[in-house]
Amino acid sequence: MAGYYEVRHTVGFEETNFVGNVYYVNYLRWQGHCREKFLLEVAPDVLAEIMHDDLKLFTLKAECEFFAEITAFDDLSIRMSLDELTQTQIQFVFDYYLLRNDHESLVARGRQRIACMRGPNNETVPARVPAQLRDALAPFTETQGAPVRQSAGG
Repeated sequence: MAGYYEVRHTVGFEETNFVGNVYYVNYLRWQGHCREKFLLEVAPDVLAEIMHDDLKLFTLKAECEFFAEITAFDDLSIRMSLDELTQTQIQFVFDYYLLRNDHESLVARGRQRIACMRGPNNETVPARVPAQLRDALAPFTETQGAPVRQSAGG
């Protein structure tokens, strides 16, 4: 099994700027889309908790580093892997690969840190990462077979 969760995407005109390359904010949007698809396909019980209970996933930090430009109709593989897991937080890595002529090249890399929270709005408090989510994330370590960084904090 690969050490990442993958979403495929074909870039549309609406995701480019007037110069013709992909507008930077779309990379962050794709991170969110990848994370949501992961929950839908791999951790539906966790998604149900978010939608019908009091579990909340707060994005604390999102970033992206760009290595090459991509344009409309480029085919991408967005690969999410687990970088760090603490008692209450998760950090993901997102690798963006351009797929062209049976070749793939890394065009960007992003990170996203989220915190698990519970409670009513305006009164949320940090909560442990649910066991179902920990289990769902286990196969998606950043490098196949490598241990995920774990710390007791935060």
